[in-house]
Amino acid sequence: MLSSLIIMFREALEAALVIGIILGYLNKTNQKKLSYIVYIALGCGLVASIIGAVLFNIFAGGFEGKAEEIYEGVVMLLGATLLTTLILWMIKNSNVKADVENKLDSSIKSYGKIGLFLIVFTSILREGIETVIFLQASNISSKDNNLIGATIGLVLAIVFGFLLFKGFVKLSLKHFFTVTNILLILFAAGLVAHGVHELEEAKILNPIVEHVWNINPVVNPDGTLPLLHEKGYIGSILVGLFGYNGNPSLFEVICYIIYIISVFGIWIFYKRKK
Repeated sequence: MLSSLIIMFREALEAALVIGIILGYLNKTNQKKLSYIVYIALGCGLVASIIGAVLFNIFAGGFEGKAEEIYEGVVMLLGATLLTTLILWMIKNSNVKADVENKLDSSIKSYGKIGLFLIVFTSILREGIETVIFLQASNISSKDNNLIGATIGLVLAIVFGFLLFKGFVKLSLKHFFTVTNILLILFAAGLVAHGVHELEEAKILNPIVEHVWNINPVVNPDGTLPLLHEKGYIGSILVGLFGYNGNPSLFEVICYIIYIISVFGIWIFYKRKK
């Protein structure tokens, strides 16, 4: 539930920030009369995202056996890829406000009202489709229905976004995105490892060593599960949040470590470059 809450909160708040920046830009440039286009495009983007979510779930259902393992592996790796591109974009473009305003200015000058509609619509649709894939990957990874977490995250983002733009709360966007980027990198690394695991189950990838360690079968004398068991108190939280595995293969561990080193390495490179 925690992973879906963080994902939905981050994605919904990011969408709210984009809309707030666009409305603020229109007000600043004396084009407030175009605000209605923003709201129309927002509504259309939300409807299109819902339709996309329904279609995704319809076409994604019905897999069994090896096909299901392949589907789950591909969805988790796709989710990790999209998360990675989102994280790297945020790292590279730390000034979200300036980036959005530049694109907005160019679109309005070139295409007028249509340009304004398209930049809002595509922004919302992109966030919506990404969220659908992220949540689906999270559901598969944690083997839970994360609707409650996603709903809480959405409500928190709406409330927080409203308070932020009304000036009731102060937020350092730099610190906010830094913290959420770290959490999402760890979550994406877990998706990579679990995606690899599913493709190993489908006999597409070679695990090299089936289990580097295995703490899952161990049961306490009183019949309870150890804290770090995948279904234990701490382990189950780590599974949902970071894709924790109590009995990973060597190839899973290698992929996890390579992903973590690569993404954090790119982050450090960009920070030094600035």
